[in-house]
Amino acid sequence: MSLDLIITSKPKEVVIALLKDKSLIEVHTEKLEDNTISAGDIFLGKVKRTHPGLNAAFVNVGYEKDAFLHYSDLGASYKSIEKVTKQALNGNLPNDINILPEIEKYGKIKDQISANQKILVQITKEPISSKGPKVTTEITLPGRYLVLIPFTNKISVSQKIEDPEEKNRLVRLIESIKPKNFGVIIRTVAQTRKVAELNEDLQEIKEKWDSIYANIHDVKPPKKILGELNKASAIVRDILNEDFNSIIVDDPILHLQLKEYIERISPDKSKIVKLHKGKADVFQEYGIHKQIKASFGRKVPINNGGYLIIDHAEAMHVIDVNSGNRSNKALSQEETALEVNLIAASEIARQLQLRDMGGIIVVDFIDLRKAESRKELLNKMKEFMKLDKAKHHILPPSKFGLVQITRQRVRPEMEIKTSETIPKACKTRLAF
Repeated sequence: MSLDLIITSKPKEVVIALLKDKSLIEVHTEKLEDNTISAGDIFLGKVKRTHPGLNAAFVNVGYEKDAFLHYSDLGASYKSIEKVTKQALNGNLPNDINILPEIEKYGKIKDQISANQKILVQITKEPISSKGPKVTTEITLPGRYLVLIPFTNKISVSQKIEDPEEKNRLVRLIESIKPKNFGVIIRTVAQTRKVAELNEDLQEIKEKWDSIYANIHDVKPPKKILGELNKASAIVRDILNEDFNSIIVDDPILHLQLKEYIERISPDKSKIVKLHKGKADVFQEYGIHKQIKASFGRKVPINNGGYLIIDHAEAMHVIDVNSGNRSNKALSQEETALEVNLIAASEIARQLQLRDMGGIIVVDFIDLRKAESRKELLNKMKEFMKLDKAKHHILPPSKFGLVQITRQRVRPEMEIKTSETIPKACKTRLAF
Protein backbone atom coordinates (compact mmCIF):
# COMPACT_ATOMS: atom_id res chain seq x y z
CA MET A 1 0.00 0.00 0.00
CA SER A 2 1.24 3.49 -0.83
CA LEU A 3 -0.21 6.79 0.36
CA ASP A 4 0.05 10.18 -1.32
CA LEU A 5 -1.14 13.57 -0.08
CA ILE A 6 -1.94 16.19 -2.74
CA ILE A 7 -2.60 19.72 -1.46
CA THR A 8 -3.84 22.75 -3.37
CA SER A 9 -4.06 26.21 -1.81
CA LYS A 10 -6.82 28.56 -2.94
CA PRO A 11 -7.45 32.18 -1.86
CA LYS A 12 -10.07 31.21 0.74
CA GLU A 13 -9.34 27.54 1.47
CA VAL A 14 -6.87 24.69 1.31
CA VAL A 15 -8.07 21.44 -0.28
CA ILE A 16 -6.31 18.20 0.66
CA ALA A 17 -6.66 14.89 -1.17
CA LEU A 18 -5.44 11.61 0.34
CA LEU A 19 -4.77 8.79 -2.13
CA LYS A 20 -4.23 5.12 -1.36
CA ASP A 21 -2.58 3.27 -4.23
CA LYS A 22 -3.47 6.28 -6.45
CA SER A 23 -7.15 5.94 -5.52
CA LEU A 24 -8.82 8.88 -3.75
CA ILE A 25 -9.99 7.95 -0.23
CA GLU A 26 -10.35 11.30 1.58
CA VAL A 27 -10.91 14.95 0.67
CA HIS A 28 -10.49 17.65 3.33
CA THR A 29 -11.06 21.39 3.10
CA GLU A 30 -9.74 24.03 5.49
CA LYS A 31 -11.30 27.47 5.33
CA LEU A 32 -8.77 30.27 5.63
CA GLU A 33 -10.85 32.47 7.92
CA ASP A 34 -10.20 33.93 11.35
CA ASN A 35 -13.31 32.32 12.88
CA THR A 36 -12.64 28.83 11.56
CA ILE A 37 -13.44 26.07 14.05
CA SER A 38 -11.58 22.77 13.81
CA ALA A 39 -11.76 19.58 15.81
CA GLY A 40 -9.11 19.77 18.52
CA ASP A 41 -9.31 23.54 19.03
CA ILE A 42 -9.54 24.64 22.66
CA PHE A 43 -11.74 27.60 23.61
CA LEU A 44 -12.59 29.55 26.69
CA GLY A 45 -16.34 29.63 26.22
CA LYS A 46 -19.31 31.03 28.07
CA VAL A 47 -22.32 28.93 29.02
CA LYS A 48 -25.41 30.45 27.40
CA ARG A 49 -27.97 28.15 28.99
CA THR A 50 -28.53 24.66 30.32
CA HIS A 51 -31.22 22.36 28.94
CA PRO A 52 -32.38 19.86 31.60
CA GLY A 53 -34.47 17.90 29.09
CA LEU A 54 -31.37 17.17 27.01
CA ASN A 55 -29.13 17.05 30.09
CA ALA A 56 -26.84 19.37 28.16
CA ALA A 57 -25.68 22.96 27.90
CA PHE A 58 -25.13 25.35 25.03
CA VAL A 59 -21.80 27.15 25.06
CA ASN A 60 -20.81 30.28 23.15
CA VAL A 61 -17.42 29.68 21.49
CA GLY A 62 -17.72 32.51 18.96
CA TYR A 63 -19.46 30.50 16.24
CA GLU A 64 -22.85 31.53 14.81
CA LYS A 65 -24.40 28.47 16.46
CA ASP A 66 -23.73 27.71 20.11
CA ALA A 67 -21.69 24.58 20.83
CA PHE A 68 -23.44 21.54 22.33
CA LEU A 69 -22.07 20.12 25.58
CA HIS A 70 -23.75 16.97 26.92
CA TYR A 71 -23.34 15.88 30.53
CA SER A 72 -21.48 12.75 29.41
CA ASP A 73 -18.90 15.02 27.73
CA LEU A 74 -18.02 16.78 30.96
CA GLY A 75 -15.77 13.85 31.74
CA ALA A 76 -15.22 12.22 35.13
CA SER A 77 -12.54 14.80 36.04
CA TYR A 78 -14.71 17.87 35.41
CA LYS A 79 -14.31 19.21 38.97
CA SER A 80 -10.53 19.11 38.59
CA ILE A 81 -10.43 21.05 35.33
CA GLU A 82 -13.06 23.51 36.59
CA LYS A 83 -10.95 24.31 39.65
CA VAL A 84 -7.73 24.80 37.68
CA THR A 85 -9.56 26.97 35.12
CA LYS A 86 -10.88 29.24 37.87
CA GLN A 87 -7.41 29.52 39.39
CA ALA A 88 -5.86 30.37 36.02
CA LEU A 89 -8.52 33.01 35.29
CA ASN A 90 -7.52 34.64 38.57
CA GLY A 91 -3.82 34.34 37.79
CA ASN A 92 -3.17 31.72 40.47
CA LEU A 93 -2.15 28.66 38.49
CA PRO A 94 -0.52 26.05 40.77
CA ASN A 95 2.71 24.32 39.77
CA ASP A 96 1.16 20.86 40.17
CA ILE A 97 -2.35 19.73 39.35
CA ASN A 98 -4.42 17.65 41.75
CA ILE A 99 -7.19 15.19 40.94
CA LEU A 100 -10.48 15.90 42.72
CA PRO A 101 -13.27 13.31 43.21
CA GLU A 102 -15.02 12.30 40.00
CA ILE A 103 -18.50 13.58 39.20
CA GLU A 104 -21.47 11.21 39.04
CA LYS A 105 -21.58 9.18 35.87
CA TYR A 106 -25.30 9.77 35.35
CA GLY A 107 -25.73 13.13 37.03
CA LYS A 108 -27.56 16.27 35.95
CA ILE A 109 -25.97 19.09 33.95
CA LYS A 110 -27.57 21.81 36.13
CA ASP A 111 -25.74 20.46 39.18
CA GLN A 112 -22.33 21.07 37.56
CA ILE A 113 -22.55 24.20 35.41
CA SER A 114 -24.76 27.28 35.15
CA ALA A 115 -25.54 30.08 32.73
CA ASN A 116 -22.84 32.74 32.15
CA GLN A 117 -20.13 30.47 33.57
CA LYS A 118 -16.70 30.63 31.91
CA ILE A 119 -15.70 27.16 30.81
CA LEU A 120 -12.74 25.58 29.01
CA VAL A 121 -13.90 23.31 26.19
CA GLN A 122 -12.39 21.41 23.28
CA ILE A 123 -14.06 20.93 19.89
CA THR A 124 -14.80 17.24 19.27
CA LYS A 125 -17.00 17.63 16.21
CA GLU A 126 -16.98 20.51 13.76
CA PRO A 127 -20.23 22.26 12.75
CA ILE A 128 -22.31 20.11 10.40
CA SER A 129 -25.19 21.49 8.31
CA SER A 130 -27.43 23.54 10.66
CA LYS A 131 -25.81 22.19 13.82
CA GLY A 132 -23.16 23.98 15.82
CA PRO A 133 -19.95 22.31 17.01
CA LYS A 134 -19.90 19.64 19.70
CA VAL A 135 -17.54 20.14 22.63
CA THR A 136 -16.12 18.41 25.69
CA THR A 137 -14.39 19.58 28.85
CA GLU A 138 -12.25 16.42 28.85
CA ILE A 139 -9.17 17.96 27.22
CA THR A 140 -6.81 15.76 25.20
CA LEU A 141 -3.60 16.99 23.59
CA PRO A 142 -2.27 14.89 20.69
CA GLY A 143 1.37 14.62 19.74
CA ARG A 144 3.19 12.54 17.17
CA TYR A 145 3.58 9.45 19.35
CA LEU A 146 1.43 10.19 22.40
CA VAL A 147 -1.82 11.81 23.49
CA LEU A 148 -1.72 13.60 26.85
CA ILE A 149 -4.82 13.56 29.10
CA PRO A 150 -4.74 15.73 32.24
CA PHE A 151 -6.29 14.69 35.59
CA THR A 152 -5.84 10.95 35.25
CA ASN A 153 -2.97 8.50 35.66
CA LYS A 154 -4.21 5.92 33.17
CA ILE A 155 -1.90 4.69 30.41
CA SER A 156 -3.58 3.21 27.31
CA VAL A 157 -2.02 1.59 24.26
CA SER A 158 -3.36 1.65 20.70
CA GLN A 159 -5.18 -1.58 19.87
CA LYS A 160 -3.27 -1.70 16.60
CA ILE A 161 -0.10 -2.50 18.57
CA GLU A 162 -0.57 -6.25 18.87
CA ASP A 163 2.79 -7.46 20.22
CA PRO A 164 2.38 -7.94 24.03
CA GLU A 165 6.11 -7.42 24.67
CA GLU A 166 6.10 -4.13 22.76
CA LYS A 167 3.00 -2.98 24.63
CA ASN A 168 4.63 -3.72 27.97
CA ARG A 169 7.87 -2.00 26.92
CA LEU A 170 6.03 1.17 25.92
CA VAL A 171 3.95 1.24 29.10
CA ARG A 172 7.10 0.90 31.23
CA LEU A 173 8.80 3.73 29.37
CA ILE A 174 5.81 6.05 29.71
CA GLU A 175 5.46 5.26 33.42
CA SER A 176 9.05 6.41 33.88
CA ILE A 177 8.66 9.78 32.13
CA LYS A 178 5.04 10.97 32.35
CA PRO A 179 4.17 13.89 34.66
CA LYS A 180 2.17 13.23 37.82
CA ASN A 181 -1.62 13.22 37.35
CA PHE A 182 -1.40 13.08 33.57
CA GLY A 183 -2.64 10.11 31.58
CA VAL A 184 -1.21 9.03 28.25
CA ILE A 185 -2.51 7.24 25.18
CA ILE A 186 0.31 5.56 23.26
CA ARG A 187 -0.29 5.88 19.52
CA THR A 188 0.44 3.21 16.91
CA VAL A 189 3.42 5.11 15.46
CA ALA A 190 5.15 4.89 18.86
CA GLN A 191 6.12 1.28 18.12
CA THR A 192 9.90 0.66 18.37
CA ARG A 193 10.56 4.29 19.43
CA LYS A 194 13.20 4.97 22.06
CA VAL A 195 12.53 6.69 25.34
CA ALA A 196 14.29 9.89 24.21
CA GLU A 197 11.92 10.29 21.25
CA LEU A 198 8.86 9.62 23.39
CA ASN A 199 10.04 12.01 26.09
CA GLU A 200 10.68 14.80 23.56
CA ASP A 201 7.16 14.39 22.21
CA LEU A 202 5.72 14.30 25.72
CA GLN A 203 7.50 17.49 26.77
CA GLU A 204 6.26 19.33 23.68
CA ILE A 205 2.68 18.36 24.51
CA LYS A 206 3.13 19.31 28.16
CA GLU A 207 4.30 22.77 27.06
CA LYS A 208 1.04 23.16 25.13
CA TRP A 209 -0.90 22.30 28.28
CA ASP A 210 1.04 24.88 30.28
CA SER A 211 0.43 27.51 27.58
CA ILE A 212 -3.34 26.99 27.79
CA TYR A 213 -3.55 28.26 31.34
CA ALA A 214 -0.86 30.85 30.85
CA ASN A 215 -3.01 32.38 28.08
CA ILE A 216 -6.42 32.63 29.76
CA HIS A 217 -5.68 35.08 32.57
CA ASP A 218 -8.19 37.96 32.26
CA VAL A 219 -9.40 36.63 28.88
CA LYS A 220 -13.01 37.45 27.97
CA PRO A 221 -14.88 34.55 26.37
CA PRO A 222 -15.47 33.44 23.72
CA LYS A 223 -11.80 33.12 22.80
CA LYS A 224 -9.70 30.45 21.09
CA ILE A 225 -6.92 29.54 23.51
CA LEU A 226 -5.09 26.85 21.55
CA GLY A 227 -5.64 26.00 17.90
CA GLU A 228 -5.13 22.62 16.31
CA LEU A 229 -2.39 22.33 13.69
CA ASN A 230 -3.39 23.32 10.18
CA LYS A 231 -5.33 20.45 8.62
CA ALA A 232 -2.47 19.30 6.38
CA SER A 233 -0.04 19.06 9.31
CA ALA A 234 -2.64 17.36 11.51
CA ILE A 235 -3.25 14.70 8.85
CA VAL A 236 0.49 14.15 8.48
CA ARG A 237 0.95 13.92 12.26
CA ASP A 238 -1.81 11.33 12.60
CA ILE A 239 -1.12 9.03 9.65
CA LEU A 240 2.46 9.55 8.47
CA ASN A 241 4.16 6.15 8.25
CA GLU A 242 6.41 4.08 6.02
CA ASP A 243 3.58 3.72 3.48
CA PHE A 244 3.73 7.42 2.58
CA ASN A 245 5.15 7.93 -0.88
CA SER A 246 4.84 11.67 -1.47
CA ILE A 247 3.30 14.92 -0.27
CA ILE A 248 2.77 17.34 -3.15
CA VAL A 249 1.95 21.00 -2.35
CA ASP A 250 1.34 23.84 -4.81
CA ASP A 251 1.87 26.69 -2.33
CA PRO A 252 5.48 27.65 -1.40
CA ILE A 253 4.61 28.86 2.13
CA LEU A 254 2.56 25.76 2.99
CA HIS A 255 5.29 23.59 1.42
CA LEU A 256 7.89 25.16 3.72
CA GLN A 257 5.65 24.78 6.80
CA LEU A 258 5.01 21.11 6.09
CA LYS A 259 8.64 20.38 5.33
CA GLU A 260 9.78 21.99 8.58
CA TYR A 261 7.11 20.13 10.54
CA ILE A 262 8.05 16.74 9.07
CA GLU A 263 11.77 17.43 9.61
CA ARG A 264 10.90 17.83 13.28
CA ILE A 265 8.66 14.78 13.75
CA SER A 266 10.13 12.38 11.19
CA PRO A 267 13.36 13.66 9.60
CA ASP A 268 13.79 10.61 7.37
CA LYS A 269 10.51 11.50 5.63
CA SER A 270 11.22 15.16 4.88
CA LYS A 271 12.34 14.37 1.32
CA ILE A 272 8.85 13.22 0.31
CA VAL A 273 7.50 16.79 0.65
CA LYS A 274 7.67 18.35 -2.81
CA LEU A 275 6.59 21.67 -4.28
CA HIS A 276 4.45 21.39 -7.41
CA LYS A 277 5.93 23.65 -10.10
CA GLY A 278 4.02 22.46 -13.17
CA LYS A 279 1.84 24.77 -15.22
CA ALA A 280 -1.18 22.50 -14.91
CA ASP A 281 -3.38 22.52 -11.81
CA VAL A 282 -1.94 20.02 -9.30
CA PHE A 283 -5.31 18.26 -8.89
CA GLN A 284 -5.65 17.97 -12.65
CA GLU A 285 -2.13 16.62 -13.08
CA TYR A 286 -2.70 13.87 -10.52
CA GLY A 287 -6.16 12.97 -11.79
CA ILE A 288 -7.99 14.12 -8.68
CA HIS A 289 -10.60 16.22 -10.47
CA LYS A 290 -11.50 13.19 -12.55
CA GLN A 291 -11.75 10.94 -9.49
CA ILE A 292 -13.92 13.47 -7.65
CA LYS A 293 -16.33 13.67 -10.56
CA ALA A 294 -16.56 9.88 -10.76
CA SER A 295 -16.82 9.38 -6.99
CA PHE A 296 -19.28 12.00 -5.75
CA GLY A 297 -22.21 11.45 -8.08
CA ARG A 298 -25.36 9.49 -7.28
CA LYS A 299 -24.24 6.71 -9.62
CA VAL A 300 -20.74 5.41 -8.91
CA PRO A 301 -19.16 2.92 -11.33
CA ILE A 302 -17.23 -0.06 -9.97
CA ASN A 303 -14.88 -2.46 -11.72
CA ASN A 304 -16.13 -5.03 -14.21
CA GLY A 305 -19.25 -3.16 -15.32
CA GLY A 306 -21.17 -2.87 -12.04
CA TYR A 307 -22.23 0.31 -10.28
CA LEU A 308 -23.57 1.72 -7.01
CA ILE A 309 -26.57 3.98 -6.52
CA ILE A 310 -26.09 6.16 -3.42
CA ASP A 311 -29.06 8.06 -1.97
CA HIS A 312 -28.97 10.29 1.09
CA ALA A 313 -32.16 10.44 3.18
CA GLU A 314 -32.79 12.46 6.34
CA ALA A 315 -32.34 9.52 8.68
CA MET A 316 -29.93 7.29 6.76
CA HIS A 317 -27.93 6.62 3.61
CA VAL A 318 -28.99 3.89 1.20
CA ILE A 319 -26.61 2.13 -1.21
CA ASP A 320 -27.85 -0.21 -3.93
CA VAL A 321 -25.41 -2.62 -5.61
CA ASN A 322 -26.03 -3.38 -9.29
CA SER A 323 -24.15 -5.82 -11.50
CA GLY A 324 -24.84 -3.81 -14.68
CA ASN A 325 -24.34 -5.80 -17.84
CA ARG A 326 -21.73 -8.05 -16.27
CA SER A 327 -21.90 -11.74 -17.12
CA ASN A 328 -19.38 -14.55 -16.86
CA LYS A 329 -20.35 -17.89 -18.31
CA ALA A 330 -17.55 -19.58 -16.36
CA LEU A 331 -19.21 -18.67 -13.06
CA SER A 332 -22.52 -19.71 -11.54
CA GLN A 333 -25.12 -17.11 -10.58
CA GLU A 334 -24.05 -17.34 -6.93
CA GLU A 335 -20.36 -16.95 -7.80
CA THR A 336 -21.08 -13.99 -10.06
CA ALA A 337 -23.17 -12.29 -7.37
CA LEU A 338 -20.45 -12.84 -4.76
CA GLU A 339 -17.74 -11.51 -7.07
CA VAL A 340 -19.72 -8.33 -7.80
CA ASN A 341 -20.59 -7.90 -4.11
CA LEU A 342 -16.95 -8.16 -3.05
CA ILE A 343 -15.89 -5.56 -5.60
CA ALA A 344 -18.77 -3.36 -4.44
CA ALA A 345 -17.81 -3.83 -0.78
CA SER A 346 -14.34 -2.46 -1.45
CA GLU A 347 -15.77 0.60 -3.21
CA ILE A 348 -18.41 1.11 -0.50
CA ALA A 349 -15.69 1.17 2.19
CA ARG A 350 -13.87 3.82 0.13
CA GLN A 351 -17.06 5.84 -0.39
CA LEU A 352 -17.93 5.90 3.30
CA GLN A 353 -14.51 7.30 4.12
CA LEU A 354 -14.38 9.62 1.12
CA ARG A 355 -17.80 11.19 1.69
CA ASP A 356 -17.57 10.78 5.46
CA MET A 357 -21.04 9.26 5.52
CA GLY A 358 -22.26 9.05 9.12
CA GLY A 359 -25.21 7.56 10.95
CA ILE A 360 -27.01 4.53 9.53
CA ILE A 361 -25.98 3.16 6.14
CA VAL A 362 -28.10 0.41 4.58
CA VAL A 363 -26.51 -1.56 1.73
CA ASP A 364 -28.62 -3.68 -0.61
CA PHE A 365 -26.12 -6.17 -1.97
CA ILE A 366 -27.03 -8.65 -4.70
CA ASP A 367 -28.85 -11.61 -3.08
CA LEU A 368 -26.67 -14.48 -1.93
CA ARG A 369 -28.30 -17.82 -1.17
CA LYS A 370 -25.41 -19.62 0.50
CA ALA A 371 -24.55 -18.92 4.14
CA GLU A 372 -20.82 -19.25 3.43
CA SER A 373 -21.10 -16.59 0.70
CA ARG A 374 -22.84 -14.17 3.06
CA LYS A 375 -20.21 -14.83 5.71
CA GLU A 376 -17.37 -14.19 3.25
CA LEU A 377 -19.01 -10.91 2.20
CA LEU A 378 -19.36 -9.79 5.82
CA ASN A 379 -15.73 -10.65 6.63
CA LYS A 380 -14.46 -8.83 3.55
CA MET A 381 -16.57 -5.77 4.35
CA LYS A 382 -15.00 -5.65 7.81
CA GLU A 383 -11.53 -6.10 6.31
CA PHE A 384 -12.04 -3.28 3.79
CA MET A 385 -13.14 -0.91 6.56
CA LYS A 386 -10.20 -1.63 8.86
CA LEU A 387 -8.35 1.44 7.58
CA ASP A 388 -11.31 3.72 8.39
CA LYS A 389 -10.44 5.76 11.48
CA ALA A 390 -14.09 6.56 12.22
CA LYS A 391 -15.87 4.35 14.74
CA HIS A 392 -18.13 1.92 12.91
CA HIS A 393 -20.07 -1.30 13.34
CA ILE A 394 -21.22 -3.73 10.66
CA LEU A 395 -24.15 -6.10 11.15
CA PRO A 396 -24.53 -9.45 9.32
CA PRO A 397 -26.91 -9.50 6.34
CA SER A 398 -30.57 -9.46 7.40
CA LYS A 399 -33.13 -12.00 6.18
CA PHE A 400 -33.88 -9.52 3.40
CA GLY A 401 -30.22 -9.49 2.35
CA LEU A 402 -29.49 -5.98 3.68
CA VAL A 403 -26.24 -5.08 5.44
CA GLN A 404 -26.55 -2.34 8.04
CA ILE A 405 -23.58 -0.19 9.01
CA THR A 406 -23.34 2.50 11.66
CA ARG A 407 -20.51 4.98 11.28
CA GLN A 408 -19.49 8.06 13.20
CA ARG A 409 -18.97 11.12 11.06
CA VAL A 410 -15.60 12.72 11.77
CA ARG A 411 -15.56 15.69 9.39
CA PRO A 412 -18.07 18.42 8.49
CA GLU A 413 -20.26 17.65 5.52
CA MET A 414 -18.58 18.36 2.21
CA GLU A 415 -20.73 19.25 -0.76
CA ILE A 416 -18.89 18.82 -4.04
CA LYS A 417 -20.79 19.84 -7.12
CA THR A 418 -19.73 18.77 -10.57
CA SER A 419 -20.85 20.31 -13.81
CA GLU A 420 -19.79 20.20 -17.43
CA THR A 421 -19.45 23.15 -19.77
CA ILE A 422 -20.62 22.07 -23.21
CA PRO A 423 -19.89 22.32 -26.08
CA LYS A 424 -17.15 24.96 -26.49
CA ALA A 425 -14.69 24.19 -23.70
CA CYS A 426 -15.53 20.47 -23.53
CA LYS A 427 -13.85 20.41 -20.12
CA THR A 428 -15.09 19.46 -16.67
CA ARG A 429 -15.44 22.29 -14.22
CA LEU A 430 -15.36 21.32 -10.55
CA ALA A 431 -16.47 23.61 -7.76
CA PHE A 432 -15.38 22.90 -4.19
